[in-house]
Amino acid sequence: MYGPEGSGKGTQAKLLSETLGVSILTSGDLVREAAATDKGHIGNVSRLALNEGAYVADVDMYTLWERKIVEYGTKSGWIMDGFPRNVEQAKFLEENLQRLDSKVDVVIYLNISEEESLKRLIKRARPLHPGSTELHDSPERIKNRLAVYKAGQKDLLTYYKNKGILLEVSAEKSVEDVHKDIVSHLPQ
Repeated sequence: MYGPEGSGKGTQAKLLSETLGVSILTSGDLVREAAATDKGHIGNVSRLALNEGAYVADVDMYTLWERKIVEYGTKSGWIMDGFPRNVEQAKFLEENLQRLDSKVDVVIYLNISEEESLKRLIKRARPLHPGSTELHDSPERIKNRLAVYKAGQKDLLTYYKNKGILLEVSAEKSVEDVHKDIVSHLPQ
């Protein structure tokens, strides 16, 4: 599941998970879990990223995802939300899945304007962490994260389009209509 924050990736991943009967793995959950439980380097960078409202560096995301890919790689289907975000991450994912004799079947790109994304995220107003009065979804933090997302967007979409596995869906419709579009265009 790919798209900017506010595109409905989490909502659509949950609906698709229920429709297909598969698990969801999210970058955000991996980072939050590491921030809460890991006392070493990965925990430190995860806490820092959450406090700054930024993304965790690729090299550290690889560590987090490598663990999950090994854990879930042999299971019958799962949905990734929030990873990969750039071509280098896509190649990392591909290599790790190949080792497990697995692959990415489809990349669902939820296309949404930056204005709509910003509007939805400001409305969401998530705190930095439970109990925090500081917002993770402040306009400045949102714009910084969207800029990072946008930097890798074109190349990643081209990468998956060239592989023939990109499914682009407009995310500016109702939740139900977006879900129907996804399900009706999934490869069989």
